[in-house]
Amino acid sequence: MTNETKNIMTNNAAELVRGVGNLVTLPDVFIRINSLVENPNSSTADIAKAVQQDPSFTVRLLRVANSSFYGLSSSVDTVSKAVSIIGTGQIRSLALATSVASSFEGLSNTLVSMEHFWRHSLYCALIARIMAKKIGRFDADAVFTAALLHDIGELVLFNRLPKESQEALLLVLDSVDELPIYQAERQVMALDHAEVGGELARQWKLPLMLAECIEFHHDISAAKQYPREVALTHVANILALMAEIHSNELDDVAPIDLRAWEVLGIKAEDQDELIAAVVEEAQEEIAEAESLFLGK
Repeated sequence: MTNETKNIMTNNAAELVRGVGNLVTLPDVFIRINSLVENPNSSTADIAKAVQQDPSFTVRLLRVANSSFYGLSSSVDTVSKAVSIIGTGQIRSLALATSVASSFEGLSNTLVSMEHFWRHSLYCALIARIMAKKIGRFDADAVFTAALLHDIGELVLFNRLPKESQEALLLVLDSVDELPIYQAERQVMALDHAEVGGELARQWKLPLMLAECIEFHHDISAAKQYPREVALTHVANILALMAEIHSNELDDVAPIDLRAWEVLGIKAEDQDELIAAVVEEAQEEIAEAESLFLGK
């Protein structure tokens, strides 16, 4: 172990994240939109103007607005119309969701397939959005973005602590009791990807709801202000694994924290039907979503 690695591991997640700050940056269009959404004196016209300053994001925004993802009854041909119909908060979520993958392009990683990483993340996002609409009383676009970002801390660990991350992965593979990756990370590095991802969200100045979903999706009881959104992200993460392996059996994946169902208000007798429905719907939507959000 090098002295640099020792220094990283003895520091907290904040120090770890600061080490990738020059490589992992959010696009200017999101920073502008985020600032405007947080400003009570800004208008939809201000946000539309900020969007139009980025031609590539404008194209993506109009593509998503006119896709089945939103299912609007009429075509959206201008940015101002998209902002007024979709909403300013949703535009912020969309700006982040459509640009997050490209934000990590400069972050080297030799441990996992980026295609697999983002496919799992997108499955998680789709399932969170579908469940949010079925359950109600959620901002479906915001939880979509939170779920899309839930594992970003893994990419930071893979880049900053590649040997230790590999050791954690091998620990999972060698375990007889299917040790969860976050527990293996804690054993090897004294922190995990959720903690690191939450710190990255804070350094990015993302909304608190997103930060909590990222940081606590493996530890829902730690959620302070957004327990329902965190519980939803936790469940979506497990169901995304089911979607990937084309299974409707909970025994095939990691267990869901029973407290999550309680927080979401979903009775035991309704869970199987809900799981089957959302997994199937996500599988039907994944190809279009990859095209819209990952540029495939």
